[in-house]
Amino acid sequence: MVGLTGGIGAGKSAVAARLAANGAVIVDSDRIAREVVRPGTDGLREIVATFGAGVLAPDGTLDRPALAAVVFGDDSARRALEAITHPRVRARSAELVAAASPDAIVVNDVPLLVEVGLAPTYHLVVVVEAGRAVRLRRLVEHRGMTEAQAYARIAAQAGDAQRRAVADVLLRNDGSLGQLEAAVDATWRDRLLPCERNVRDRRPAPRPAAAVLADPDPGWPEQFARLAARIRYAVGADRRVEHIGSTAVPGLPARDVLDVQLGVASLDEADALAETLAAAGLPPRPRRWFDAPEPSAPEAAAAATRLHGNADPARPVNLHLRVLNSPGWRYALLLRDYLRADPEARAGYLALKRNLVAATGSAESYAAAKEPWFDEVHPRAERWAAATGWGR
Repeated sequence: MVGLTGGIGAGKSAVAARLAANGAVIVDSDRIAREVVRPGTDGLREIVATFGAGVLAPDGTLDRPALAAVVFGDDSARRALEAITHPRVRARSAELVAAASPDAIVVNDVPLLVEVGLAPTYHLVVVVEAGRAVRLRRLVEHRGMTEAQAYARIAAQAGDAQRRAVADVLLRNDGSLGQLEAAVDATWRDRLLPCERNVRDRRPAPRPAAAVLADPDPGWPEQFARLAARIRYAVGADRRVEHIGSTAVPGLPARDVLDVQLGVASLDEADALAETLAAAGLPPRPRRWFDAPEPSAPEAAAAATRLHGNADPARPVNLHLRVLNSPGWRYALLLRDYLRADPEARAGYLALKRNLVAATGSAESYAAAKEPWFDEVHPRAERWAAATGWGR
């Protein structure tokens, strides 16, 4: 399930057409919105009852410019119209999705995806973006709007920054149609096809085998926020979902893998959530996983945990399901916050990471070689926690 959106005039329809040519099933919200208010439908009758016969054309169809003149700039009128059309559009969209084949890539073409908060409902979100001057020119030259009308339509929608915040894939469309179609084809081949196979097979995408440190990416927190929203949509809005690990420490080079921690009441609950998370694009990794015994609880056996990955091959993820307030849960948060607060500890950890990357080469060896450092730094982190009141 892919969400496709973009500002008016950005070229979303061209992207949808190319995805359809590649084999996607397109669920076009604009087309459905027109379908549910055709003559003879309950939707059109309710619109006329609400806004009057002046919104009908002489042939009995909906006069869209007349309706737009009534609702544009009037929030209460807009909400009344949405209350009529949105439930019908959602119901028809659900019918089309249900009719798609099990291996389909269903692309939901939704102009107001950001505005109505739909991003977490998809496995991936594709955003089409173009510069404002380009969009204005397209709206004036190809849609017959005045420049003032085009400005008003653009201003009424979410801004570029809001759309980028939900974008797993960002397609720029300031160039030629050929350039856009080449970018769509690459996204289809390298991202959508493997993601669909992984979701269908309940298989996480392979993690990078080599231990390579990336420069700090200011986009990591935003990527975590998108992932956390999807997790909460799948398993419950009240769940504790935390960004942990090196990508959660600003300014710290790290392997480009997001570590995320989901709190559960028990490991039985974690197992019960496995299929729900897999269907949301976060399948479990095979075999059982364990946190090393923490120095704060030396009498405890190694704590079992559950580990999931991401079906999306372009965004490696380690999703740790840990019992809330267990030693493993607590230490993941403590180490993150200690590294955020202590430059000396951060520098020491980075030096260790660089040495291990040079010495080990493989991601698996690199991860295992860090364990002694975690044990060594733990008492210092606990002293910092006691001095600062962390965790109280």
